[in-house]
Amino acid sequence: MLADILAQLQKQASAGESGVAAAFELNWQSLEPEAQKLAYLLSLFALAPIPWSLVESAASSSDLEFDLKANCTILVERYLLQELAEDTYQVHDRIRELLQQKLQDLAEADELKRGYCQAMVAVAKDIPETPTLIEIAKVTLAIPHLAGTATAYQAWLSDDDLIWPFVGLARFYQGQGAYVQALPWREQSLSSARKRFGDEHPSVATSLNNLALLYESQGRYSDAEPLYIEALAMTKRLLGDEHF
Repeated sequence: MLADILAQLQKQASAGESGVAAAFELNWQSLEPEAQKLAYLLSLFALAPIPWSLVESAASSSDLEFDLKANCTILVERYLLQELAEDTYQVHDRIRELLQQKLQDLAEADELKRGYCQAMVAVAKDIPETPTLIEIAKVTLAIPHLAGTATAYQAWLSDDDLIWPFVGLARFYQGQGAYVQALPWREQSLSSARKRFGDEHPSVATSLNNLALLYESQGRYSDAEPLYIEALAMTKRLLGDEHF
């Protein structure tokens, strides 16, 4: 069905790539500003099914105060968005690319990206350290979008929120015993924290400790021990002995 979006657009313009872009532009110019704003927001999501609850959360964090569902229906009718199932949507990769090109010139782009990141951080914080099967199933559709936040939108994550997408992703995989999939997120959490904050920061200490926990879960005790020691020493330096 995703191909139907481009097929319908191509019927409205000449064949070829330029025709797709021209048809998209005709559709775009006929949209009301609210529908355009929703389309901008949707373009931030990964190329994966999007639960409507995530759209609502991101819109709320971005202070979009209009009828989201009505404008969602308009985007579906204009072939700019596909409804996969009830309350689940997806943007075709070419449509997303064209939307993101327009997003670059939007004055409120940073505000939308920050709001989107806040919504994804909220998802990450809801993932417990040892998620149940029900909790894993509940968050599965959000994982590609959380991964996109961690990799593509770091610049729009606040200092307090920087490592949360990595923490949530690692918990999702580590909680299932998928240590190989969890490891890159633990490592990227540490490297991202060091890049932003330097070598001495609570987020660095937390990332060191989390990586050590993963090593311990894998039975890599000789790798875990020095990280535990470094994390503990750093936390004491930064927060004092009374913190423990």
